[in-house]
Amino acid sequence: MGLKPPPATAYVAPFAVFIALRWLPFPPEWLAPVRLVLVAATLVVFSRHVMPRRASFPMGSIMLGAAVLAIWIAPDVLWGPGYRDFWLFHNGLTGIARSTLAAQLRSNAFFITVRVLESAILVPILEELFWRGWLMRWTIRPDFETVPLGQYTAFSFWAVALLFASEHGPYWEVGLMAGVAYNWWLVRTRNLADCMLAHAVTNGLLAGYVLVFHQWQYWL
Repeated sequence: MGLKPPPATAYVAPFAVFIALRWLPFPPEWLAPVRLVLVAATLVVFSRHVMPRRASFPMGSIMLGAAVLAIWIAPDVLWGPGYRDFWLFHNGLTGIARSTLAAQLRSNAFFITVRVLESAILVPILEELFWRGWLMRWTIRPDFETVPLGQYTAFSFWAVALLFASEHGPYWEVGLMAGVAYNWWLVRTRNLADCMLAHAVTNGLLAGYVLVFHQWQYWL
């Protein structure tokens, strides 16, 4: 009989694979579909038994996701692209709010489709499993499976929000607000599916905003 993987594997492995594949030195047009397939396979193999069935508050989750999208783009809409050139968002630690996508990829239908699927479907699942399914509970007690989803402590709530913000580079301040919103929603709903749905709505709407208005800087 094979060894059973640690319980955290179901929550951490897809996120770890996603992050690791981002650093491979391959052209993005090749890497994107490979990453999509490998991360999806990791979710199927390791995470299917912990995936939530359905959202408890679907309309509330959709509304929250749309509100987070508004928060995400508001600074740039209100104060213009120069807002991100302020030193708090443009430095050696956070990086620069500039898209790394080559011009030809912005009109490559296959690449764009893969990127949208990854952003709107895979990323919300793997990030919610990691940040709020695992880390928000692990910071309360290393035996995280004994901690109910959505249990609140100030340390776990704010530690996850801050780390989630740090993942978003030059968009860290709106990332922090998004992290607070998703954390609050988990505390409110106690259902990871609601956070996944809210996160998917945010990312899906942001993808649409990028494509319709050519705001490629949001796809770093």
